[in-house]
Amino acid sequence: MAKQALIVVDIQNDYFPQGKWPLVGAEAAADNAARLLAAFRGAEKPVVHIRHEFTSDAAPFFTPGSEGAKLHPKVLNRADEPVVLKHFVNAFRETELKSILDEQDIKEFVVVGSMSHMCVDGITRAAADFGYTVTVVHDACASRDLEFNGVIVPAAHVHAAFMSALGFAYASVVSTDEFLAAHH
Repeated sequence: MAKQALIVVDIQNDYFPQGKWPLVGAEAAADNAARLLAAFRGAEKPVVHIRHEFTSDAAPFFTPGSEGAKLHPKVLNRADEPVVLKHFVNAFRETELKSILDEQDIKEFVVVGSMSHMCVDGITRAAADFGYTVTVVHDACASRDLEFNGVIVPAAHVHAAFMSALGFAYASVVSTDEFLAAHH
């Protein structure tokens, strides 16, 4: 079986209720991500954490060096788990992510994190284009209400639309329980 890694995308303080950019369901998604993190660690499988910081203090959230830009306590990295700092939606862009995966001969990975419609979508599509096999654990991801042209799109609809699109062409999309049942 191909070597599989867990990629924990942007589960950072600003996405939680006290943060600058709270997501709907951030706590529940982080709890599921933590369950997957424990399973990967227990199986001694690789884990890579992604952390976003904008390059300007004028950013709406994840400002450089801020408390909000730190990884959330529920999914803190261990000393042996790399944290990839990114400044763009796509975690492969101008980061060492691909070299980290290539060095460990990882061909497939599991994505959890935030936001469903931005960085989870970005890494999943890019990974598929690079030839990786990707699984997205939908209930370990979170989104928020969006607005377009005066139309408010509820977070649950945003999340469902993006998971549906990813599941159609880019990844296997499963729940935490489904993933854990199939892999342990």
